[in-house]
Amino acid sequence: MNASKFYSNLGLAMRAGKVITGEETVVEAVRKGEAKLVIVAEDASAGTYKKVSDKCSYYKVPIYRFGERGDLGASIGKEARVVVGVTDQGLAALLTKSLEEKHGGGHY
Repeated sequence: MNASKFYSNLGLAMRAGKVITGEETVVEAVRKGEAKLVIVAEDASAGTYKKVSDKCSYYKVPIYRFGERGDLGASIGKEARVVVGVTDQGLAALLTKSLEEKHGGGHY
C-alpha cells in the first residue's frame, strides 16, 4: 500500500469537511450513524482502541489501525490525532480501498 496516497486522500477528506477527530467525537458520530469509517493510530493505547472498536463493532462501522498519531494529524493539518472518523461514504470507500491493501480485507 502506498501510505502517502492514503494520507493524501485523508487530507482531501479533511478539506471537504468530512473528517472528525477525537475519541469522544468519533464515538458519538458512530452512535449517531454519521461515521462511515474509523481509523485509530497504531500507537493508540489499548484502552482507547478497545473503547472505539467496541462501538464500531456494535454499530457495524469499519475500523482500522493505521499509521501513527503524528502522521494522522499531519495529513489533516492538525496536531497529533489518535482517532479519526470519515463521515462521507464515497471518501470512506476510497480510504477503505487503500487500507484493505494493507490489511487484506476490512473488519468491524
